[in-house]
Amino acid sequence: MRVPVVDNGGQWTHREWRVLRDLGAETEIVPNTTPLAEMRADGVVLSGGALSLEGTDSPLGRVAEWIDAADVPVLAICVGHQFLGRHFGGTLAKGAPEFGAVALTVDRPDHPLFEGLPASLKVWASHNDQVATPPPGWSLLAHSPACAVEAMAHPDRPIWGVQFHPEVEHTEGGKEIFRHFLDLCRR
Repeated sequence: MRVPVVDNGGQWTHREWRVLRDLGAETEIVPNTTPLAEMRADGVVLSGGALSLEGTDSPLGRVAEWIDAADVPVLAICVGHQFLGRHFGGTLAKGAPEFGAVALTVDRPDHPLFEGLPASLKVWASHNDQVATPPPGWSLLAHSPACAVEAMAHPDRPIWGVQFHPEVEHTEGGKEIFRHFLDLCRR
């Protein structure tokens, strides 16, 4: 199974690649300027990044071009999650910064990304901006005391976003979230 990591300048992009590799996926890190025609994939991970999208219409490389046309599962992390929120009609805002351990509450433990995980997890976060309002129709999957939209799901397509960093070893259940994502890519 081929699952590239689209590099949005994140400090932990290599960790996303490594977790996917360790779980048996064929993976590579590709620039976010990669054209759709070159995105041979069974699924895609959008990495985090330091770019602030709040209050701008800044593109995230060529991600907008292919996300509308791609028909593979997408897991977006941090700024990738924020991009999905803005791209699909949600709102972004400066929030209470979360750096380090965060108490995550899983609102949809029945969702395949969180299947079998506890309703409360300690996850690792690193952000100032956040999705303030999810796009119309999207499901809220998880929240934290400082961030109302820690995880969300598209209503019709296999697209999910998480504000926290499941690739970081300190995130409880992080490897399982990636394993669940790969399972969803196989369907």
